[in-house]
Amino acid sequence: MKSRRAKQILIIVCIIAVFGAGVFAFVGLSIKNVPAIVAPVEPKIVKLVERKVIGTSVEGREIVAYMYGNGATHVSFIGGIHGGYEWNSVILAYQFMDYLEANPDIIPKNLTVSVIPSANPDGVYRVVKKEGRFTAEDVPNDQKLAESGRFNARGVDLNRNFDCKWKPKSTWKSRVVSGGSKVFSEPEAVAIRDFVQEYAPDSVVFWHSKANAVYASKCEDGILPKTLDLMNVYAKASGYTAIKSFDAYETSGDSEGWLASINIPAITVELQTHEDVEWERNLAGIKALFHYYDRSPTLFKPLNIIDS
Repeated sequence: MKSRRAKQILIIVCIIAVFGAGVFAFVGLSIKNVPAIVAPVEPKIVKLVERKVIGTSVEGREIVAYMYGNGATHVSFIGGIHGGYEWNSVILAYQFMDYLEANPDIIPKNLTVSVIPSANPDGVYRVVKKEGRFTAEDVPNDQKLAESGRFNARGVDLNRNFDCKWKPKSTWKSRVVSGGSKVFSEPEAVAIRDFVQEYAPDSVVFWHSKANAVYASKCEDGILPKTLDLMNVYAKASGYTAIKSFDAYETSGDSEGWLASINIPAITVELQTHEDVEWERNLAGIKALFHYYDRSPTLFKPLNIIDS
């Protein structure tokens, strides 16, 4: 009796074992056929721009540089050093920034591009009564007010405050203007100086208005050869006249001349009017500069110098 019961138990155990093995095999095969659940991959966020406060104005407004790309060659663009008098150079710089953010691939891989859109924010505020960005509609039709916005809050012409043939009194058209109490006496000029010393741009483009030309730069030792290349490249693409030296009246303490004195090529792009950013012309000039730097130096043949 016990032997019979033992056999029955053994049979039941074997049936359970066989059934269990089958279930296990079925589940195992089913799992193999089920796609693996993969954790979602976070999209890689590419940082297009880095914002750097490089200084503050007399009245405490931030002077900001925006950095794009991470190439070894650094090209810098600066607008608004003459504030509200040349407000279109500020809007042009902001429009350029918007273009770079929308079209990051336009920057060659070997370039870093920096933009300082408003180098004299107090002068801009005096005219448009807005911090940061503004539009042409914000600018009043008041020539006397616009001219007052050329200077910083201490009445200094910032483009007469740099270390190139500096004088305490300089000239703008037929007017005597202040160049500051000493070289780099003004915090806005110091901001540009410190930015250049820290980030070492290979070349600098200043936007001004309104002479409808591209000027080279020089100080005591003449024009750097690469400055002439940059002047001609930008002028040819944009349609502005290329002029090697500014001689309408004597100037001193200009930022472009200071850069030339420390062996950094700099050009001044003067828009044709005080009201228009002349976007297509300047975009063509910018693209030409990018192309210039994107080409192998061994393949690049400098353009003929345009005399004026």
